[in-house]
Amino acid sequence: MSLRNAGAVLAVLVASGALAACGSSGSTSTAARAPSTSAPPTRPARPKPPVAHGTRHPGDAKVPILMYHVINPPVAGVKYPGLYVPAPEFAAQMRALKAAGWHAVTMNQLRANWTRGVPLGPGKPIVLSFDNGYASQYTNALPVLKRLGWVGVENIQLTGLPASQGGLTAPQVRGLLAGGWELDTQGMSHAELTTLSSGQLHTEVVTARDLLRQRYGVPVNWFCYPSGHYDASVIAEVKAAGFVGSTTVVPGWASRADSPYTLPRLRVLGGTSPPALLAQIASAESSYPPPPEYLPGHA
Repeated sequence: MSLRNAGAVLAVLVASGALAACGSSGSTSTAARAPSTSAPPTRPARPKPPVAHGTRHPGDAKVPILMYHVINPPVAGVKYPGLYVPAPEFAAQMRALKAAGWHAVTMNQLRANWTRGVPLGPGKPIVLSFDNGYASQYTNALPVLKRLGWVGVENIQLTGLPASQGGLTAPQVRGLLAGGWELDTQGMSHAELTTLSSGQLHTEVVTARDLLRQRYGVPVNWFCYPSGHYDASVIAEVKAAGFVGSTTVVPGWASRADSPYTLPRLRVLGGTSPPALLAQIASAESSYPPPPEYLPGHA
């Protein structure tokens, strides 16, 4: 082939891109390759850190803890008829609380505020506690609180409720837990703790917590003194059992400044109108803190 013909063939090959194709196999210089137009690889974005719940500073929430018992009309001849609040009356009280800006929280949520600054939400927090473990707390109180999106705190005793008044069954307790309620305890049998031997006191306090934790798989962090009575020995046993605090029947609002093992509560009696309940809550804010001991014979 003449030099003139060879030059013509070379020109045709370059125009057709054949040389570039050959260059991909390494037969030509890499300088002949077309520059890449693809974007350089990017690093995957770092995951965002989880949203912090609370702060490093303890919170200062001051909260009323209401105390309820039976959510039904009083049974004829019952010893303490004032502890019976009919379901319609209870529902009216809850609606009044909501209208006044209150919303229900648990004791564990309250402690999270006091220890880690976890906020208790907009509005005014209040704890709704229910003593003993009456069945009406499941059948009558739970539906009312569910409609409001609220929760309660169940201070259950494991034995000793009269059959006529009805005690919570295990499925009912699980129903409360499924509704967001917190499970705490008043001990095995609602015994007068300040009169017991050390062995009996241990059984009432420690055994009750252990059984409830095993049965329902929940922490059971708070103790509720039966009839509100306690002394130094009872408090020591409650601490040794691993409870983070306890509630009394002494009126007042609970705050971080109080001893966590003598927190005040407000007993709600049957016949309390919604305005009267709001007034009771307001007047109790300035009450004195509970005493270091509260023994039988106190009102």
